[in-house]
Amino acid sequence: MSLSATRPLFSSKFPPSSRAWLARQFRDPYVRERLSHPDRFRSRSAFKLLELAKKWKFFCPDVCAVVDLGAAPGGWSQVAAGKLGWIEEDVVGLPRPSTKDTRPPTLEFGLQVDSQSSSSQPWSHLVDEVAGTQGDPYLDEDITYAIGRGTVIAVDLLRMLPIPGVKTLQMDFLSPKADEYIGSLLKNEKNPEGKVDIVLSDMAANFSGHKAHDVESCLEICQAVITFARRHLRTAESVGREKGGVLVLKYFDHPLLAKFRHEELKPYFKGVFNSKPPASRTDSSEGYWICMGFKGDLPRLKTHKWRAAKSPSRPSDGIDANAGQIDEGREAP
Repeated sequence: MSLSATRPLFSSKFPPSSRAWLARQFRDPYVRERLSHPDRFRSRSAFKLLELAKKWKFFCPDVCAVVDLGAAPGGWSQVAAGKLGWIEEDVVGLPRPSTKDTRPPTLEFGLQVDSQSSSSQPWSHLVDEVAGTQGDPYLDEDITYAIGRGTVIAVDLLRMLPIPGVKTLQMDFLSPKADEYIGSLLKNEKNPEGKVDIVLSDMAANFSGHKAHDVESCLEICQAVITFARRHLRTAESVGREKGGVLVLKYFDHPLLAKFRHEELKPYFKGVFNSKPPASRTDSSEGYWICMGFKGDLPRLKTHKWRAAKSPSRPSDGIDANAGQIDEGREAP
């Protein structure tokens, strides 16, 4: 009897939609790449940021402060940490010992690991021990050697596993406490004002199936992100580069989002570009605004006119959530 490799079988217990999703995952080259990539990215979307960064080149050598909003599970934060040189060995979670320093690592709270027992004692035990004594309830400090530059901060309401070189905050990024906390983490001799070079947002609300409601949710997220960015971004003038002060913001194509871009993004940036990286699925209306050259939080000359006259959540508003086109790589009019 001859034997041959069998193809993965999807249980008939799964509903058709789940079987279709699993089949798509097995066919997706980015899913396969994520599983085999040496960086072991936590999410498929990490490749989107890699492609955007390669095209738009916003991770310049002078970038020293990055904030990732809605960061969980951490794929974009991994990319940012890698761009700033924090992930020297291609490992997620805890890096291999650095060749630049052979001393045993010292945790943020002063706990030093015995070099003879570090290989046998789980890191999670040490982290729990520290957190149970004098740890910060909001902050998950990275426990890596100082091999990179600057600071990467990941903010989310969900708890995240540690990432080399990333300070993880579990809080609402719009809260006054978050403003003060993020500023304090970023302040140093090179960044006395605690400003951010790049703000990243790959956030998306859970889809309800109601197109008008989903559009409104997307608008609310975009408004929250630009509100944060206007408070924290470094201006192009202070950076000394025409394209300094960058916001990368996810959106879903719709006329109301195009209006938002024109009224809420263009007044604050020297260039606002639409981009859809190859890793974005072709059947998805998602895109990314690449906003470069932050001008500063200018006085508002008008109210938020991007909102519909009536609530977009009402079916009677007649909003077509499929309208509009993504203009790849062109500056927004």
